[in-house]
Amino acid sequence: MTTKYIFFTGGVVSSVGKGLTAAAVGRLLKERGFNVAVQKLDPYLNVDPGTMSPYQHGEVFVLDDGAETDLDLGHYERFIDISLSRVCNVTTGQVYAEVISKERHGDYLGGTIQVIPHITNEIKRRIGMVSKATGAEIVLVEIGGTVGDIESQPFLEALRQMRSDLGRENSLYIHVTWLPYIGATGELKTKPTQHSVRELRSIGISPDMIVARSDHPVDDDLCAKIALFCDVERRAVVPLVTTPVRYEVPLVLEDLGIGDYLMQRMGLQARQQPDWSAWKRLVDEVKRPRPKVKVALVGKYVELHDAYFSVREALEHAGMALGVDVEISWVQSSELEKGRGWEMVQAAHGVLVPGGFGSRGVEGKIQAIRYAREQGVPYLGLCLGMQLLVVEFARHLMGSDEPNSTEFDRSTEYPVIDLMPDQRSIADMGGTMRLGLYPCELQPGSRAAQAYQKTMVQERHRHRFELNNAYRKLLSDGGMVFSGISPDGRLVEIAEISNHPFMLATQFHPEFLSRPNRPHPLFLAFIEAVRQRAGNEQVAD
Repeated sequence: MTTKYIFFTGGVVSSVGKGLTAAAVGRLLKERGFNVAVQKLDPYLNVDPGTMSPYQHGEVFVLDDGAETDLDLGHYERFIDISLSRVCNVTTGQVYAEVISKERHGDYLGGTIQVIPHITNEIKRRIGMVSKATGAEIVLVEIGGTVGDIESQPFLEALRQMRSDLGRENSLYIHVTWLPYIGATGELKTKPTQHSVRELRSIGISPDMIVARSDHPVDDDLCAKIALFCDVERRAVVPLVTTPVRYEVPLVLEDLGIGDYLMQRMGLQARQQPDWSAWKRLVDEVKRPRPKVKVALVGKYVELHDAYFSVREALEHAGMALGVDVEISWVQSSELEKGRGWEMVQAAHGVLVPGGFGSRGVEGKIQAIRYAREQGVPYLGLCLGMQLLVVEFARHLMGSDEPNSTEFDRSTEYPVIDLMPDQRSIADMGGTMRLGLYPCELQPGSRAAQAYQKTMVQERHRHRFELNNAYRKLLSDGGMVFSGISPDGRLVEIAEISNHPFMLATQFHPEFLSRPNRPHPLFLAFIEAVRQRAGNEQVAD
């Protein structure tokens, strides 16, 4: 079939929920038997978010092929249960870099390079790459930001041109907007939506559907008003009220008839009857009251929870599968160094140290790891969380605070964590780490092997430093088990402490492969240990 395209734009305010909406629509289409892919167009000039602070942009989500992408790609993968590729995240930086490179190479034969047609053509070329790379029959394309942003204009112009290129039957525009609530009068207002649609139409794009987001119920009269003033079919005005359970959004859209409307509008026949039974059980489990367990997430970006979005989701997935509600205590590691925040760590049934970069708060994380080891508290370390487990354990074995990572102390006498050999000559920061999917062999009888029930797994990486093999024997003799090793034997992927209820850490990022209906095995094993500790504490009380 001819590839169909659905384009998502945003109005009124940013962070209105375009990513979740696109992911939910993708799930509707997958349930009807179609091969779906989603692409995010980010208007910033960075080549990718890999060099951006998590405070600026939330977590960096890593794909199988090593692409460092926007966190919205995590929404897409989790909701639709697909694996995306690097063509699915495009930035202004990538577009301009490609065009300028071609100009320097002489590909334009001396012509004047302009936003139209050269930049817009490159944007359209990259949109067209998605179906070729993924085999998708329907491609969903989300533009970051809000209509009216200067940096978004070339992307919107490219989308305007694509209707002529593709034809009306193969393209559909969904505008996701916000209805502000005026507390003094108790009213929802449609005027900002009308203005944003007018702005979009001035560019040459008339939306086929408007998703009206709100924190308050949207009555039918309001939807009719939006349809009238924005020149959209009444059934194409979708009231989407904020739900405390994000995974409920596909069910809400299904109940509103959006899946059937999309089929009709794009001239498609569903290949199968949607089966939402498993998804409904998932949502029911989220809503069901469950006993609480507490996990202390000890990080340096905890003020912005989106910096650890996939970790939070993976904990929730495991909790749902095991019938517990995982309550996260967000612990700022630098505060632990000052003696503050320990009450949250001590009240937790498990400790998790996620990935991160830079020396701020590192000693606080090490102190939290030492507490978990000495008190028998279940511990899960991710990337930096594994490296610091090695540092803490080496300090314990050697009776010294000297062991360290050369990331934080280049002159340390005991560099138990060191820069990977193939990273030593690299000068550029962006896109140069060990990135993407790599194999890992599991040691029989280890906790990791018990969790996975496999001998070989593939996991996504994002790091420059690794366990220094010169210290493997010291650590192993002291009770550290290297339960996951790269097939060439060079890289320790998983480390465990043998005489501990559960102390396991990974060099990779398992959170990126967790799904709501298929929790990651290591998160399941961790939360099971957390649940047992919580149960033991209740018995003791």
